[in-house]
Amino acid sequence: MLNETPTDRELEALKVLWERGEVTVRDLADAMNEGAASRKEELAYTTVLSLLQVMEQKGFVGHRREGKAYVYLPKLPRQSTVRRLANTFLEKVFDGAVDEYLVHALESKRLSAAELDQLDAMLAAARERSTKRSRKGDKP
Repeated sequence: MLNETPTDRELEALKVLWERGEVTVRDLADAMNEGAASRKEELAYTTVLSLLQVMEQKGFVGHRREGKAYVYLPKLPRQSTVRRLANTFLEKVFDGAVDEYLVHALESKRLSAAELDQLDAMLAAARERSTKRSRKGDKP
């Protein structure tokens, strides 16, 4: 697995790629410009092309030629990338303290009943995994 972490802009591009599966440079530029209201200036086609070229050098994306256009596709799986980013954030900001992170996360956003139910289910599953490991003598 790659040791490099995507930058914020690379992650923005990857989110579009994960959602769509594959995109041309123009499609990605349009999607990124549409989704970034906080940015004062639109990203130029050449900026997005450069971004994709750097991402390809890093191994984050690949491409194939379709007529005159290049079509880019993600090489990083979404789930493992998000998991790695979350772990990096947790270690960097909270020194690995999941409880402290959850307290801050829960205080910063009001959750719906469905989200709370999902959290309960996730905690129950984590508790079950922890109990099974304890019985086997494994580390948590």
